[in-house]
Amino acid sequence: MSALNGILNLYKPVGISSHDMVARVRRILREKRVGHAGTLDPAAEGVLPVCVGQATRVVEYLSDARKVYAALLGLGISTDTYDREGRVTAKNAVPGFTPDDLEKALSRFRGKIEQLPPVYSAIKIGGQPAYKAARAGEAEGLEMQARPVEIYRLDITAWDSPWLKIWVECSKGTYIRSLAYDIGEALGCGAFMAGLVRVQSGPFHLKDAHTLEAVEAAQQSGQLETTVLQPLDAVLTDWPAWVVDDATAEKVRQGRNLAPGLLNEGLDPVAAEKPYRRVYTAEGQLLALLEPEGSEWHPAKVFTM
Repeated sequence: MSALNGILNLYKPVGISSHDMVARVRRILREKRVGHAGTLDPAAEGVLPVCVGQATRVVEYLSDARKVYAALLGLGISTDTYDREGRVTAKNAVPGFTPDDLEKALSRFRGKIEQLPPVYSAIKIGGQPAYKAARAGEAEGLEMQARPVEIYRLDITAWDSPWLKIWVECSKGTYIRSLAYDIGEALGCGAFMAGLVRVQSGPFHLKDAHTLEAVEAAQQSGQLETTVLQPLDAVLTDWPAWVVDDATAEKVRQGRNLAPGLLNEGLDPVAAEKPYRRVYTAEGQLLALLEPEGSEWHPAKVFTM
């Protein structure tokens, strides 16, 4: 059986961890090299891109991609995990907020902000995930550091007190649970995340996502690569691409740098400013990803497929 290399746009249901989704894919495909690009909490659902084979080498680029979420917030209740799974820490009456009141509170979270992650998260403090210390009763001793994130879009989609639905488009590293908590604090009544759906991660959309059952069926019928598995360069479509001759391809395989002029030939000024390049063989096979090194381009990742 030929090696599998590509990306699965998976639908993760509520109740299973991202880690367990990866483990299921490993068993279905009988492939050890499997990894996801961006954790979804067990209580959340939606798009979970899973990289297979050599596609695990582009996880970092997919993890950097913009994310889109639809979230349901419950106002008037705060929990220690900032979501419905946690222990209730406060209950408050919910005032009769008008749409303008809600909009004013949300406006402060648009754009570039500093966000404090929840203590119940995988962020490592002193070498171990913060959630382990929190579960051991050491949450008060944890010093979480605020991190820069960017909220590109934050809209109210429905309001039926105490339930507030929001649409969020954000950068990597954004915790929607923290956003829910912060909105609750801004409103003065507290809030928790009652539900979360990841609608999009980079180029992958919820409407096109596949269940684990669909992946298994495609694998068993021999149609995985034609119907479900997407090429690993699906996440790199905005990178300028360059097709090389055999001699240049051999230089790339050897890890030798390339002159900048060759890679900028024929590109418009905007594309020429992109910090990366894709390189393909004359047969159309992805050969490498190049990054700037001084005045030249260095083969940062070379693929052998």
